[in-house]
Amino acid sequence: MTALVLALVAGAVVGLALGGLGGGGSVLAVPALTYLIGMEPAEAITTSLIIVTLTSVTALAGHARDGNVAWRTGLLFAAAGIVPAMLAGTAAGSLPQAGLTLAFAAVAGLAALRMLRPASATAGGEVRPVEAGAAGAGLGAVTGLLGVGGGFLAVPALTRVLSLPMRRAVGTSLLVITVNSLAALGARAGTGVHLDWAVIAPFTAAAILGAWDGKRHARRLSGNTLQRVFAYALLAVAAFMLADAFV
Repeated sequence: MTALVLALVAGAVVGLALGGLGGGGSVLAVPALTYLIGMEPAEAITTSLIIVTLTSVTALAGHARDGNVAWRTGLLFAAAGIVPAMLAGTAAGSLPQAGLTLAFAAVAGLAALRMLRPASATAGGEVRPVEAGAAGAGLGAVTGLLGVGGGFLAVPALTRVLSLPMRRAVGTSLLVITVNSLAALGARAGTGVHLDWAVIAPFTAAAILGAWDGKRHARRLSGNTLQRVFAYALLAVAAFMLADAFV
């Protein structure tokens, strides 16, 4: 019963992040599955990918109805990350658990600090293909290696590199998350990782409901406020995981 309650609460928080911020779900899901539910990091990473994929598809539908998804941009951005996601996902199985934890914390912390920096001026609508391709490939590699959907990296990349408005970047990032997560899951298929559906099912259900609620709350906040809330949540997660790794 305790595991069920924890799964429901954690799922709701993950859904709120995905629906309202366009990312942050898996970077919150993996620590929740590891520290609250008690899963091993490898099991938590694969489980997180399943939860975040299903939740992202649901949240994506809502943002698409509101016209907040740049489909062509998102698909091109995601396409650059498919192969890196699959290669990194295959390689992740040979890495030590402590190394994965440290890498996860470092990526979350760096993404948070980047989002807290003042945005630099960009030419309206200017797209830099080389930078966009590099960002998409790097995002895919991080998704495959650490089991994160990548929204916490996709949102700043879409706003800064591709000059999308914050709300449109949030919706588009959900498309990128879905594609990258499916590619990473494909690479992990058949690896023999145990999946606890008694946790996955309630976690996902709560996350889907939370995503719809997060989308509703996002309409009341400015893009900068959303970004800062997102960044501070990531910093807290990164600090906790670093402390745990070194204790």
